[in-house]
Amino acid sequence: MSNMNKLTHLDKDGNATMVDVSDKDSTERLAIVGGRITMKAETLKMIIEGHHKKGDVLTVAKIAGIQAAKQCSLLIPMCHPLMLTKIDVELTPDEAENCVHIRSLCKVNGQTGVEMEALTAASVAALTIYDMCKAVDRGMVIGEIKLLEKSGGKSGHFKAED
Repeated sequence: MSNMNKLTHLDKDGNATMVDVSDKDSTERLAIVGGRITMKAETLKMIIEGHHKKGDVLTVAKIAGIQAAKQCSLLIPMCHPLMLTKIDVELTPDEAENCVHIRSLCKVNGQTGVEMEALTAASVAALTIYDMCKAVDRGMVIGEIKLLEKSGGKSGHFKAED
């Protein structure tokens, strides 16, 4: 079995294990994730105009995403705790598609990648929008959360196809 097809979180006996990264080089690693949450036009308008009784939905969701990236190793059992050097969460309303586009970016100088942190940031930002707006729109759909790009480490650069 090639190394590319081997699941890294399983030991030789098939038991779950945390990957030992102590022999890996410390390099700059970056991950960018995209996603979206689709909603009714009226819900999006309320968010954009800032008329939500719970406050500024996009700012709260951005902060939640940043906090989530920092907590990733507490949420996902095999993730290493990382000293993240940058976290950014962008939330862009799109009235044409009645959605909020989500983009998260995480960086670290370390021995393991930051894909999970960026995925967690985008997911929690979307969940926060849902939580704040569910009273007016329970039909919101969270979707298309995916790795757009990653760099650094032995596996090199990855960029998702359009």
